[in-house]
Amino acid sequence: MRGPRVSWFAKALAAIVAGYAFGPIDLIPDLIPIIGYLDDAILLPLGILLVIHLISAVVFNDLRQKAATHFETKKPQIKIAAVVILLIWLLLAVAALQFIVTPTTP
Repeated sequence: MRGPRVSWFAKALAAIVAGYAFGPIDLIPDLIPIIGYLDDAILLPLGILLVIHLISAVVFNDLRQKAATHFETKKPQIKIAAVVILLIWLLLAVAALQFIVTPTTP
C-alpha cells in the first residue's frame, strides 16, 4: 500500500475505511437494535471491496507475494507479547483472589 503503484485515492479510501472500523463514530448508532450493527456489517465489507477493486490485480498479487515472503523469512515475534499478557492476567487474578480472600474489618 505504501508503494507508488497504488493510487492516492485507494490509500485515502483505505485509511477512511480503517478509521471508520476503529473509530467511535457510526453513521447509525449501535444503540438502535439491528440497524445499528447492520451499517457496520454492510459498509465495512463494501469499503474493503472497493479498496481492493481500486488496486490493480498485478500490484495486489505483487504485494501479496511480498507479504508471504516476508512472513516466511521473518516470523512475527509474539512470544514477548504473550508473556506480557499472561503476566498481566496472572497479576489481575492474584489481586482478585487477594481481594476475595482477605477479610474485611468492620
